[in-house]
Amino acid sequence: MPNTMNAAYLPGNSTVEMRTVPVPSPDHGEVLLAVKASTICGSDIRAIYREHLGKGPEGYRGVIAGHEPAGQVVEAGPGCRRFKVGDRVLVYHISGCGLCPDCRRGFMISCSSVVYRRAYGWQRDGGMAEFMIAEEKDLILLPDSISYLDGAQVACGFGTVYEGLEKIGISGNDAVLITGLGPVGLAAGALCRQLGAEKIIGIDLLDERLELARSLGLCDHVLRSGPENVQQVRDLTGGHGVERAVDCSANAEARATAIRATRQWGRMVMIGEGGSVTFNPSPDIIHDQKTLYGSWVSSIWRMEELVEKLVRWNLHPEEIVTHRFSLDQAAEAYALMATGKCGKVAVCPGGTQ
Repeated sequence: MPNTMNAAYLPGNSTVEMRTVPVPSPDHGEVLLAVKASTICGSDIRAIYREHLGKGPEGYRGVIAGHEPAGQVVEAGPGCRRFKVGDRVLVYHISGCGLCPDCRRGFMISCSSVVYRRAYGWQRDGGMAEFMIAEEKDLILLPDSISYLDGAQVACGFGTVYEGLEKIGISGNDAVLITGLGPVGLAAGALCRQLGAEKIIGIDLLDERLELARSLGLCDHVLRSGPENVQQVRDLTGGHGVERAVDCSANAEARATAIRATRQWGRMVMIGEGGSVTFNPSPDIIHDQKTLYGSWVSSIWRMEELVEKLVRWNLHPEEIVTHRFSLDQAAEAYALMATGKCGKVAVCPGGTQ
């Protein structure tokens, strides 16, 4: 085991700072992971990379970046009861107090403790390093057929989408609209396909994203963002609109499109972070008996359920990874992700198998 490791930090000026730091040792109930894959989330770009905008749960405290890690246990601290050296795992990216009502439901994302709630890569060291410390309670075992890149995406993006889709329910009865075809929107397309959606329509502004969704077979129809989108969606659904809509854009116009393109008695979930939206409650929601959900990340048990289903479906989230970088190329990885002209971007400090 080396004494030092390389790690990436985000100073908040659209750059990455690489440092050499000591390899940490696990304390009680913790493990040391050799990080194999760490993917970049849109929230990293929005709230940390360009500028430190986040507060509270999104406040960045100058720690090692990266909240979508997967790796292998190389050392287990005292008190570990389930995971052992050699286990392949992903890390649920928020470590909660374990005692508040939300933690007891498995929703550490909503932990109410201002002392003990700490997100990896935000308030505690994350996965953009050769090694990282994680609490055993935050780990999910990766089956042999699930790669580290698969696991890293479940740790946030795919796990977040799965939770939102389960809230609105997806079946073969449903035409689904996805607004925003970045990595989260692509994940929504992949999961809606496996959940049996009858028709999947995607909307985005960037041609690169539209082509990726089309080439991967994640959407049946892709539309470039524009004022005619609501009518286009209705034309593709017999004039009715979609039964389910998923906003992954955080864009005001796209969100309004998702609401208005949802048919009577339909359901919509907002997953994309940030931004705003303006709509008229009576004609847009109330009179059509629509239901609007908000969904923030996932519970750890739902994330574990998703890993089981990925095996059953033979679905591999790494298929939406378009670019892979070594740890010493982390600056290039973040710069590319910030352009939006890509699928998922991954940093692989120690291999991806």
